[in-house]
Amino acid sequence: MSFSLNSTTKLNNGVQIPRIGLGVYQIPPGIPTVRAVRYALEVGYKHIDTAKIYGNEVDVGKALKDNSSKREDIFITTKVWNTDQGYDSTLNAIDSSLKRLGLTYVDLYLIHWPVAGKIKETWKAMIKLLKEGKANAIGVSNYSIDELQETIQDSDIIPAINQVEFHPFNYSKDLLKFCVDNKIQVEAYSPLTRGRRLNHNEVLRISKKYNKSPAQILIRWNLQHDLVVIPKSSRENRILENSEVFDFQINQEDMRTLNNLNENLRTVFLD
Repeated sequence: MSFSLNSTTKLNNGVQIPRIGLGVYQIPPGIPTVRAVRYALEVGYKHIDTAKIYGNEVDVGKALKDNSSKREDIFITTKVWNTDQGYDSTLNAIDSSLKRLGLTYVDLYLIHWPVAGKIKETWKAMIKLLKEGKANAIGVSNYSIDELQETIQDSDIIPAINQVEFHPFNYSKDLLKFCVDNKIQVEAYSPLTRGRRLNHNEVLRISKKYNKSPAQILIRWNLQHDLVVIPKSSRENRILENSEVFDFQINQEDMRTLNNLNENLRTVFLD
């Protein structure tokens, strides 16, 4: 399975999304975010993932302005926060995000978390945004199978993405199968377990075998499960390291070993 930093996969509406991107969750607003995004773009990243609640959309926008790439060559994701969900408020929320980003459209707009009682009306608003061209693709984040079923039950438009925490220690096979069967691309956030399992014995063993870092092993594991991956880092050496995962392949035996590490570990929760 060959990839490069320019590799993309086609979403269910035909939009191409880069296989790997930079997540900016918990990178402080201001200079830290600007520097991280600017550096990622300089070394070849084509995909940046932010959200209103991160408080750094403005800084992502500043870094984009500093870069010489054409707008259509960079894939930008942002998300509608829970308190903005509902039909009219979702329509307003994307306008505010676009203003902060300094953009006329985003490549992907996500519902950040499922909000009980608002799933259907928020999704209707998302479809309107898609048709208006304010987002090239729409999707969800942190949705379970039940919540996905509720979303698509009476809709002609199926989410292009379900962005969830995904790594060998939270290997949600049933959710992945449901998404694959329904042509919903799974996108992995916190693929590095927020550092909590980078020193696991099996991960360390496999990383030494391939002469790669534990982080690179976890990212590669996600890629070989056909996921889009958005590791987060504000450190230049780690941003570069996280992108250097295309010159090796984990063999089937080691993939099985990693698959068997599942413990339903969640490192991100809705407060």
